[in-house]
Amino acid sequence: MLRTLLLDYHVEKLGADTGEFGGWIVPMKYTSSIEEHMAVRRNVGFFDVSHMGRLRLKGSDVISFIQYVYTRDLEKTKEFFLSGPTLALNQWARVKDDEMLYRISDEDWLVVTNAPYREKMINYFREIIESRKYKVEVEDLTFKYAMIALQGPKAPEIMESLGASWASDLRILEFRMNEEIAGSKYYLVSRSGWTGEDGFEIWGESKAIQALMEKLIEKGVKPCGVIARDSLRMEMGFVLGEHEYGEDPLKFPCALSLRYGLGAIDWGKHGFVGEEALRTCRKEGVRWIRVGIKMKKKFARIIPRQGYRLFIEGVFVGWITSGSFSPVLKRGIAQAYIDSRYALFGEPVDIEVRGKLYSGKIADFPFISK
Repeated sequence: MLRTLLLDYHVEKLGADTGEFGGWIVPMKYTSSIEEHMAVRRNVGFFDVSHMGRLRLKGSDVISFIQYVYTRDLEKTKEFFLSGPTLALNQWARVKDDEMLYRISDEDWLVVTNAPYREKMINYFREIIESRKYKVEVEDLTFKYAMIALQGPKAPEIMESLGASWASDLRILEFRMNEEIAGSKYYLVSRSGWTGEDGFEIWGESKAIQALMEKLIEKGVKPCGVIARDSLRMEMGFVLGEHEYGEDPLKFPCALSLRYGLGAIDWGKHGFVGEEALRTCRKEGVRWIRVGIKMKKKFARIIPRQGYRLFIEGVFVGWITSGSFSPVLKRGIAQAYIDSRYALFGEPVDIEVRGKLYSGKIADFPFISK
């Protein structure tokens, strides 16, 4: 089990409860996960997201390499901007990982992977580089820099109070490198996040990140754990590996079934891994579609969990992939795959929970409007 660089600080100084996520020991919560969730929605909070993989790709063939690996046309990305999320597929058009890429220059890019897939993606990258003779080097920065996410409507105000007024000038998905915050230099600051709120992701050496967290706490910013991060992503309908996607074609539908949006797949692009299977899926149509499930008020406290089955008029129509309690909606919500013939937003659906049926309805994403 891996440990984030500042795990001891979270436990000893901030009183975090820890648990396992994606092969890492991480802070799960500090006080109440609902309080932490609402702090991000209404005010501001920060997460230690150092469990996510941070890789650097350098070399004359980087653009050719990433154009081969990913479904998005990354060559269009401007320097000092992120692009994504984009999908790395296998030959069956199932998703290896959904990732964000950062263009420093034509020959210098950063990649953020999801926590469980860092080593897998490093090995996959190196296999492709060797087999296709790309001039690309892969460097793992995950244990060199820690990473936090400052999220919430007051995040720009907090950055300004720390002497980083320049952060408010960043456009969405723009980043800067080697900038100063509260007297310390940081490797990278981007205007990005995974909560549906405004905010910043900050990479830096562990001592600098710890100093920044201490200053954030002095400013009243609430530390938040993985439980709140999960309920925040659920309210926005963001996907999670081994829940909404994975590589096994017997367990997960084609990537097209994700309804990913935001240009994750660029149909004008050719020559990427999994393209043939993905285009076949597009031609034939998909049976399973990712949708939202919202519990009826009568059953608001029921939380649909991964694997629970869905029924309409007694007919099996799909299954839950992720579930959570929404502190904003005050009811259980879920993501699910449902037979496309039944995927009608607003229609009632029954969720089987330990042999009993509870009523919900099919919903689109996000569950809350911003």
